[in-house]
Amino acid sequence: MPQQPVLSDRLANVPASPIRKLVPYATEAKKHGVHVYHLNIGDPDIKTPDVMLQVLRTWDRNPIAYSQSQGEPALIDAINRYYRECGYPFITQQHIQITTGGSEAIFMGLFSVTNPGDEVIVFEPFFTGYNSQVALTGAKFVPIETTITNGFHLPDKKMIVSRITAKTKAMLICTPNNPTGTVYTKEEMDMLVAIAKEYGLYILSDEVYREFVYDGTTHVSLLSYMKELPDQAIILDSLSKRYSLCGARLGMLVSLNAKLMQGVLRIAQGRLSSGLIDQLMASKLTEVSKSYIEGVQKEYEKRRDVLYDGLKHIPGVTIPKPEGAFYAIVGLPIDDAEDFAKYLLTTFRDNNETVMVAPASGFYATPEKGKNEIRIAYVLNVDALKRSIEILKKALLEYKKG
Repeated sequence: MPQQPVLSDRLANVPASPIRKLVPYATEAKKHGVHVYHLNIGDPDIKTPDVMLQVLRTWDRNPIAYSQSQGEPALIDAINRYYRECGYPFITQQHIQITTGGSEAIFMGLFSVTNPGDEVIVFEPFFTGYNSQVALTGAKFVPIETTITNGFHLPDKKMIVSRITAKTKAMLICTPNNPTGTVYTKEEMDMLVAIAKEYGLYILSDEVYREFVYDGTTHVSLLSYMKELPDQAIILDSLSKRYSLCGARLGMLVSLNAKLMQGVLRIAQGRLSSGLIDQLMASKLTEVSKSYIEGVQKEYEKRRDVLYDGLKHIPGVTIPKPEGAFYAIVGLPIDDAEDFAKYLLTTFRDNNETVMVAPASGFYATPEKGKNEIRIAYVLNVDALKRSIEILKKALLEYKKG
């Protein structure tokens, strides 16, 4: 018999998404008329700005052509203006690469600074999409644990430095954080920048949720340190959450490192371009009023309060108060959160309704970590959140009865 070809090792190393792996159970429940409240995925219900949708309503270009590999000039100009208004006038068009979603920015960043076998420090729990991207590059994550007891803030410098080896090339951070809702303080950012300087490391900073900070907390961006680390600082950003453009799949990589940006552009040329219609729609971000972003921020803060106040009163539940983004890691009084998540979808019903959550173990690289935790995305309106909390409380009681 002819020999069968062997698949790539990379394919086996790419993990399933803990956010989406239970989707078949949810689909089956819906087939039977069950209403599922989705707290498992950060897909906002906030409306996309109308000025962007107007581009779709009035589209008249035919045929629809490729865009440029770096990005559509109108969108690059709009993003350039956005960063200037954020207080970073030194960012110019040459420092911006448009990507197909923030996920491609993550991949391009990791691919640009690592070789197979290199190590990247990441603080767990972390966004599960990072696992797929690092697996494709052939690099390796070195996880450093943060804990629910201190709201998932960073350990001290000594602990971080102890994990640096000759193979360490970069640190990948996310603030405001997905999945924890933690916002790193200036002292924490100062520490990370000092480590990067001392050990010659890149810092890749995922800042997708920059605007979403609460209780007067200040987001400290790596952009503030770019002139100190002109060759080592890389911003990974996205328009998905800021303007409710998840389906438009638009992000950006930003760096002052000219050589890196030239290489990233060559990667972008290999995939031709991001979508023309998407980019021209998003380029209208300069016409989105500040009141839109302010309103979105206030709405998520209100939802955060509803979630936190509701869950903290459930016996045995642990929830640090999220400081930003729209996620929370929640500790449950059970041994196996994934089994509980399946139970919610396959067995538990309250007035023919249930809730879908993401088991948190998939947000850790260290085996057995997060087994009694879930991630909740509070992307539903206040009434839906209150109902979801009620369902979770009842489900926990029934599940524990065994």
